[in-house]
Amino acid sequence: MKTLYVTDLDGTLLNTQDKISEYSLNIINDLVDKGLLFTYATARSLVSASIVTKGLSTKIPVIAYNGAFIFNPGSGTVLSSNFFNSEEKQYVIDVLGKFEIFPLVYAFIDGIEKVSWIQNKENEGIRRYLSLRLGDKRMNPLIDFNDLYKGNTFYFTCIGEKEELLPIYNLLSQNEHYNCTIQQELYREEYWCEIMPKAATKANAINKLKSLWNCDNVISFGDAINDIPMFNISDQCYAVSNAVPQLKAIATQIIPNNDADAVANWLLNNTII
Repeated sequence: MKTLYVTDLDGTLLNTQDKISEYSLNIINDLVDKGLLFTYATARSLVSASIVTKGLSTKIPVIAYNGAFIFNPGSGTVLSSNFFNSEEKQYVIDVLGKFEIFPLVYAFIDGIEKVSWIQNKENEGIRRYLSLRLGDKRMNPLIDFNDLYKGNTFYFTCIGEKEELLPIYNLLSQNEHYNCTIQQELYREEYWCEIMPKAATKANAINKLKSLWNCDNVISFGDAINDIPMFNISDQCYAVSNAVPQLKAIATQIIPNNDADAVANWLLNNTII
């Protein structure tokens, strides 16, 4: 039996310092060198994920943007992608406009990945997001609102108070054309409402990888609401002890928290290469 092992990053493989410990790196890299089919599925971009997973041996494709993309981590080549069509995109724009929300807009503009936003409309959460990405060439500050939605769009992120984001979530999460999540930022007070094409889920991306690599089983690790679809299609699924209750409720087992090298220790003790 050939098994694909998939882990979430933030709150799961990454510790509370947003790092992978040297201990975990050594264990996982050794297992990968011996043939373990191990990858990650994250809400992060490939750029952001590559920084926090520096030193991690990823010999198979990785899943980014909650499943909107599958990338070859070495070359950055896009292996699978999901974009909004023009009607889906316009509906999101109309909803955001109705509630006067200014999002981060992820798109390919003239073939180049960009993250666009309107300057002087940033709230504290967006300012923090931007402060952690200084020097990131994707960042695309704008003055003219008409430029915000240019390009081939695949992801919207709205950061703010739960009460102001709930109306957007309530509208879009019930619409068959969208995959919409809302959850509190790790270790922070603000909430993130993320809007993706319906097919953009970790579950769909994992199933594609499972087929590409001719795997029989999937074993996954996670902590958050956006990991529920991934758990639902896994043969075994393990929630770290710091996971949300909804994920723990469907997990095969609860393992120690993300500061205890839980994923690496589970792999060390339960995989035979």
